[in-house]
Amino acid sequence: MREVDVKDITQAVRDMCIDANYELSSDMKKALCDAQGKEESDLGKKIFSQLQENLKIAEEDKIPICQDTGMAVFFIKIGQDVHFVGGNLTDAVNEGVRQGYTQGYLRKSVVGDPLIRKNTGDNTPAVVHYDIVPGDKVQITCAPKGFGSENMSRVFMLKPADGEEGVKDAIVQAVKDAGPNACPPMVVGVGVGGTFEKCAEMAKEALTRPVGHHSDIEYVKNMEEEVLSRINKLGIGPAGLGGRITALAVNINTYATHIAGLPVAINICCHVNRHVTRVI
Repeated sequence: MREVDVKDITQAVRDMCIDANYELSSDMKKALCDAQGKEESDLGKKIFSQLQENLKIAEEDKIPICQDTGMAVFFIKIGQDVHFVGGNLTDAVNEGVRQGYTQGYLRKSVVGDPLIRKNTGDNTPAVVHYDIVPGDKVQITCAPKGFGSENMSRVFMLKPADGEEGVKDAIVQAVKDAGPNACPPMVVGVGVGGTFEKCAEMAKEALTRPVGHHSDIEYVKNMEEEVLSRINKLGIGPAGLGGRITALAVNINTYATHIAGLPVAINICCHVNRHVTRVI
């Protein structure tokens, strides 16, 4: 049994919140550079140049890439041989978020009640998904999620007879409906299977998969490539102003489901697809 002090969790979460908001991950940087080279419209090329300039300023001046610094979402994989000491794990995560967003001068965007809507003042509470796995390590993935793109999310409770074509059509329709509102070029996270809530969680986690890394399942990989091609033929383009590149990637996660259902969730993220992973 390995003991982990929750103070280490707080420190890691604090740093990750700041790092994720100041600098894009290497996979996203590469994806944007590659997409810039493929864009054919003059206006689209100009938008990409502006996005690159914005990233450079944020990284050099240590300021947020985007004014919407998101609601803090975490996927935490806990080794079953880990024992936490020093306090409550969820409290430690939220303390890290509080420190990160206040000390990092990140916008506080969370309200404590969805209808009363009083700002909590420190961007807590976070949304935390836990998973118990073999081993004695703790893997933390931080994915601050802005709500311009989050509001474009969709869940389709398809019929099994809709099949693969129905899934692909649903993804393309969600992106088409989102249009410029999701701040393209976007990354599209998809969850297929499970239940109503499981497919949504899978879609959110799919956004944290490095761009360019496809599913290990061959037919799913083929779906990702086909749907990306279809999306990039919609003509929405960078910033929704027209062009070849509307999406940088389509990442699909799947899970077992009921004989009577085919749940599909689409979680879109803008070009500021923030994700940072650390292992303790």
